[in-house]
Amino acid sequence: MRLSILVLLLSLFVLPGCKEVSEKTTLETDIDTTSKDDMINYSLIEGGFAHTVYFWLHRPDNKADRTAFETSLTKFILNSPDITTRHIGIPAATAREVIATRYTYSLLLTFKDKAAQDRYQEDPAHKLFIEESSTLWSKVVVYDSENFVE
Repeated sequence: MRLSILVLLLSLFVLPGCKEVSEKTTLETDIDTTSKDDMINYSLIEGGFAHTVYFWLHRPDNKADRTAFETSLTKFILNSPDITTRHIGIPAATAREVIATRYTYSLLLTFKDKAAQDRYQEDPAHKLFIEESSTLWSKVVVYDSENFVE
């Protein structure tokens, strides 16, 4: 009788846990063996080309400078036809050694491909933004990247 109860308890509590471990292992195996060709399905943003820009304003605490910069930047990115996705950011309230937070603004744009990004560089809206705002910043750093999936 005790043995029957013990077997019943084991089957109720231990075996379901074994099934979960088995399913988790299967999922981990699937992820580990995902081919490079399948990675496109895991993309979290649209566009195969990312253009990330960090701006340092001369006077980051000057409200008029910030307003002028934000107005010009917003007008520009909303009128550039080749941009797929847009994100204007400020440093996040995070505190880890590896995080750079000394910039004033960040801009993340994605494009369908490099050709679209090349057109954007010559876009009158982009050139106007540079003309209107370049006196406001002391430094600009750009990181361009292409999706590694062909």
